Amino acid sequence: MGPTDSPTHVVVFDIDDTLYLERDYVRSGFRAVGAWAHQELGLADLGEQASAAFEDGVRGSIFDVALANAGLEVTPELITQLVACYRQHVPDIKLLDDARACLNELGLSAEMVVAIVTDGPLASQSAKVRSLGLADWSQDVIFTETLGAGFGKPHPRAFELIEQRFGARGDQCVYVADNPAKDFVAPHQMGWMTIRVRRKQGLHFAADGGDDINHEAADLHDLMA
Repeated sequence: MGPTDSPTHVVVFDIDDTLYLERDYVRSGFRAVGAWAHQELGLADLGEQASAAFEDGVRGSIFDVALANAGLEVTPELITQLVACYRQHVPDIKLLDDARACLNELGLSAEMVVAIVTDGPLASQSAKVRSLGLADWSQDVIFTETLGAGFGKPHPRAFELIEQRFGARGDQCVYVADNPAKDFVAPHQMGWMTIRVRRKQGLHFAADGGDDINHEAADLHDLMA
């Protein structure tokens, strides 16, 4: 589809806590790390230690805390191995029911196209896209990490590429995401409609929104109303 065959609307989704619960990915990753640690290090509960640290609010040093609590020396090499295992595992995640219903309904319209713009490590985000089967619904997936350093959200580059890809204007585009700290800055400035999905189990549920959010919804059923 190009500028001569442009859609009426382009609906673009974030992934994490928008189409599935990110907590499910985190738990899946810790299970994978736990299995690896049991086999390679003889540790029986590293996955549980990591989950406990996450639930306690630890961020950025979860594996350091988990290893220390398990009585093992924390080394850069070991942390690198655990992070790689976490990011490269095949995640046990699934689309939320409202997300699946929304994507199915959007797919029935010839005047709309669906795309994905997502931040995060490429290995992790690619695995999520595959596990969720998003290729069945989306005509384009942009992983911001592939754009180069500095082009992740809130940089507008990914959203500019969407407009170019589908020959769409800003007022024809919608971005549906969850994180008010970075998701909505660029698309709102470009004239897109911005919709925040504020799920009670989402990691950013308690974060305040700003003026760059046009609409807030508890789930994606509102998008179909």
